[in-house]
Amino acid sequence: NAKDEMKGEKKESNEKKETWKDFIYNPTTGEFLGRTASSWGLILLFYFVFYGFLAGMFSLTMFVMLKTLDENVPRYQDRVANPGLVIRPHAAEILFNSSDPSNYNQYVQELHNLLHQYNDSIQERNDLCLVGEYTEQNNEHIKKVCQFKRSMLRQCSGLPDTSFGYAEGKPCIIIKMNRNSSLCRLDKMFFPYYGKKAHPDYVQPLVAVKLLLTRDDYNIEQTVECKVEGSDVRNNDDRDKFQGRVTFRVKVSE
Repeated sequence: NAKDEMKGEKKESNEKKETWKDFIYNPTTGEFLGRTASSWGLILLFYFVFYGFLAGMFSLTMFVMLKTLDENVPRYQDRVANPGLVIRPHAAEILFNSSDPSNYNQYVQELHNLLHQYNDSIQERNDLCLVGEYTEQNNEHIKKVCQFKRSMLRQCSGLPDTSFGYAEGKPCIIIKMNRNSSLCRLDKMFFPYYGKKAHPDYVQPLVAVKLLLTRDDYNIEQTVECKVEGSDVRNNDDRDKFQGRVTFRVKVSE
């Protein structure tokens, strides 16, 4: 009886193996994983057509949408309704010892890097524009660029003083406004901005601030806030402290 039971178990085990083998490939019916070659072909053809149709619809939608976009001006500018400001050196806290160049060299180098494209020798290749007049170029494919020479920043140009005032404890801060094509808050001749593609050599006008700190101000954290002023510019919204303004802190020691 024991032998008969063992034979029965072996027979059942062999039947299970045969069943799995037949499921993977049945030589009698020619089925692979339960389907014939023609059945697999029809399924693959269906999915090929189905996903091809989806890809075609997606491509057509993207094509139509891109045709409605202007390469030079963003279609929607609601997120930049008011200009944003940034400062260079790029830091919320500017802390340094005026008697130790290693403390402020990173700030000085960042300002030199920023102003390299404003070098007078480079800017002289650009156009002299009429002060107080918008530089309208709607019909020009490639827009001209108005000169903004580094030397215009005077004490904060890094030319008469290569340390930008950091060595004497009176640091310069450069303020940039975002490239908003519809707001013109500096001299009109630098606007409008037509976008990166049509205005590839455009340089933003800058504002330089020199903090005339005295020794009485040393070792005390000074909070500085700069705002964009204008009749339709919001710069005092407590819900957004970065809208139309920028705040930073400066602490100088010696």
